[in-house]
Amino acid sequence: MLETYDAPLAPLTTFRLGGPAARLVTATSDAEVIDVVRAADAAGTPLLVVGGGSNLVIGDKGFDGTALRIATRGFELVGTTLELAAGEVWTDAVARTVEAGLAGIECLAGIPGSAGATPIQNVGAYGQEVSSTITEVVAYDRRAGTTVTLTAEECAFAYRHSRFKADPERYVVLRVRFVLEDADGMSAPIKYAETARALGVEAGDRVPLGTARETVLKLRAGKGMVLDPEDHDTWSAGSFFTNPILTDADFAVFHARVKERLGEDAEPPAYPAGPGHTKTSAAWLIDKAGFTKGYGDGPARISTKHTLALTNRGAATTEDLLALAREVVAGVRGAFGITLVNEPVMVGAEL
Repeated sequence: MLETYDAPLAPLTTFRLGGPAARLVTATSDAEVIDVVRAADAAGTPLLVVGGGSNLVIGDKGFDGTALRIATRGFELVGTTLELAAGEVWTDAVARTVEAGLAGIECLAGIPGSAGATPIQNVGAYGQEVSSTITEVVAYDRRAGTTVTLTAEECAFAYRHSRFKADPERYVVLRVRFVLEDADGMSAPIKYAETARALGVEAGDRVPLGTARETVLKLRAGKGMVLDPEDHDTWSAGSFFTNPILTDADFAVFHARVKERLGEDAEPPAYPAGPGHTKTSAAWLIDKAGFTKGYGDGPARISTKHTLALTNRGAATTEDLLALAREVVAGVRGAFGITLVNEPVMVGAEL
């Protein structure tokens, strides 16, 4: 276990933004994680848990407490059952399951961050979500002071949401368990239209696992969604806003507003989101509100590759980023009456 003080946190985030932590502890075992959490709770010290830092916005003043960096390792594959330590690098874990010929998370390739963060956000992309393969999450329950195992049902997964996100001060994820599919080296059925087009197949078809993974990586890279220290379009948290889910009544009002603003032939993206609800595209809203790729003239700008990513061009502060985010939120609200919601976790920062 490594402990430092007045420790820079910006290098631990994909935004490369934020001030220092009063204290930073790097834990390499579940026992060390639990010891740090218990000690902080007993002392009443604020605690910030850091994994891969890919979904984190830290304020310029930093964090006046203990930042716990989870650097545990563990990849255990027995048959189709996979257990990952929270600190495992997610992209590496996906690659290893593909090499093992198992389907279920291959379209989640290239997503930065750690395995322990995936159930918190119910990470998803290109037609897959971790909730479809997670069977159990092992976590330290800070309220009960004990380690618990939660079933997938108990995790209360929803779109980019879970029990862990709903009660962020209660649980620290230690391990995540999955059940994957042995489909003779083939992927799970391709669900996402963009992926199917890129593969030249129909939705519902299967393709070789490696082909699915490589295609997703290319799609993500084309949008600046695969980390590259030389490419400032990847100095981001990926999608900064979640796709809005509207009631049918609210969608009808939104639909009418789109036609009024963009013309009678205009049709916003619409996807089923459960009974009585429709999901639309945050990227489409941002673009149609006038915030196109590369928007901005300061050190924080919209990605040149994807309107849903806000980026640090190399000399930004967190306040620069927040100012841009607020401008986008206000613009979309003014144009379409929809208030975008940030996807990254804010620490010492708010829109």
